[in-house]
Amino acid sequence: MFRSLDAQALSAILAAGTVRGLPAGRVIFAQGDDGLTCHSLLEGRVKIVQARPDGNQSVIRFIGPGEMYGTVAALMGKPFPADAVAVVDSVEVYWTVATMRQLMARYPEVAMGSAASAGARLFEMQDRVGEMAGEKVEQRIARTLMRLVQQAGRKTPDGIEIDFPITRQELAEMAGSTLHTVSRTLAAWDDRGITGSARRRIIVRKLDALVDLAEPA
Repeated sequence: MFRSLDAQALSAILAAGTVRGLPAGRVIFAQGDDGLTCHSLLEGRVKIVQARPDGNQSVIRFIGPGEMYGTVAALMGKPFPADAVAVVDSVEVYWTVATMRQLMARYPEVAMGSAASAGARLFEMQDRVGEMAGEKVEQRIARTLMRLVQQAGRKTPDGIEIDFPITRQELAEMAGSTLHTVSRTLAAWDDRGITGSARRRIIVRKLDALVDLAEPA
């Protein structure tokens, strides 16, 4: 939303908001809460978790530094559709809806960026729905890992590490699979040297092999 703004405009936008630290595990807003604030992550990682009608939860996506969250619901005057939870110690800046509307009027680039961000997430969700309907579970898991690599991959001597803790259950929820299937699949990929997974860490050792799994011929 703020990529095209100059330093002076960015300083004004930051000054109009409230910066705060978020300890790991902090619920920033809860599903069903009134959407009264717009949020942007400065440091760390936040997960968006939605409760399903059956009482279980699903991880919708992970938010990284520079990304907005809660903004669409707030600007539409709707309740937040999911929980936002800090995965690690994080820092965010948030604005009231009234302040964000003023900023959008003052800086039209912010409104345009907001629309583009919302559109990109809509296309991502459409892609994921298509994956659930027409792809094999191994391919869905590989595609989910590829998205995480693109969003949060960090190069290390051992490969590309997802730079925040993620459980197999969370990966299963994002891929539309089960904990058993994800655990079995990762174990097989670990044996083949494609990935290296510990309790809450995943490293992609052979990116080309993962790409082949995500995009089979």
